[in-house]
Amino acid sequence: AQLASRIAAVAKYGSANGDDVFSKIKGLISDMISKLEKEAGEEATEKSYCDEEMAKTAAKRSELDDDIARLTSKIDQDSS
Repeated sequence: AQLASRIAAVAKYGSANGDDVFSKIKGLISDMISKLEKEAGEEATEKSYCDEEMAKTAAKRSELDDDIARLTSKIDQDSS
């Protein structure tokens, strides 16, 4: 919507001074594509980080669950 309104404004008022309207529109589209590609790259980096941290957390949780099971078993043996 933002890009469409900017293109409409350029198309309406840009031709008044004799400049090539389509070159401005192409520039706006190229800028928007660059911005979206940058955002997609940032999101991919963030997702990669989150996936890595979730894997570490799952491994640590599994390790701690094993420790709890071992200690619970030891407590049960000692109390019998």
